Amino acid sequence: MPSDAVLYQGAALCLTYPDDAFRARLPLLREAAPQLREFVDHAALTPPRELAAHYVRVFDRDNRHSLYLSRWHEGDTRRPGMSLVRSQELYRAHELEFTGAQLPDFLPAVLEFTARTGKLDLLGEYRGALHRLRARLADCGTPYASVLDAVCATLPHPERQGRERQEQAGS
Repeated sequence: MPSDAVLYQGAALCLTYPDDAFRARLPLLREAAPQLREFVDHAALTPPRELAAHYVRVFDRDNRHSLYLSRWHEGDTRRPGMSLVRSQELYRAHELEFTGAQLPDFLPAVLEFTARTGKLDLLGEYRGALHRLRARLADCGTPYASVLDAVCATLPHPERQGRERQEQAGS
């Protein structure tokens, strides 16, 4: 399991709809994942309805901030279907069945997969998408940008990731 597993699980929680269960976890998130404190502190101080309305404004109504990574990775081509199939296959290869109401490229699901398996495959594959989403969130001034800042800070550089894959293939 990667040393950042707690961060990935916490980020997954931060990027889901802020319901009562989310609010109940805020003290634990604050202690367990210090990289997320900026967002967690904001969420704790923001009235529940206001935080929920902000989440809807940022993620549900605007494809410019989509949490579906294949939109960022592939655009509106026919290829997103292939990314979704690959994601499903990767979940199954690690004996995880994706049963959520969301698609397998939903960022909180990808983060949870990474936390559970220790495999950075999907995050690495969607690295560019994550950086574009982070930039868009920062541009609109939402506190959710700090969650993406923390996640992106953990990702290996593409050159290093390529070397690691080559080393694994050579083993």
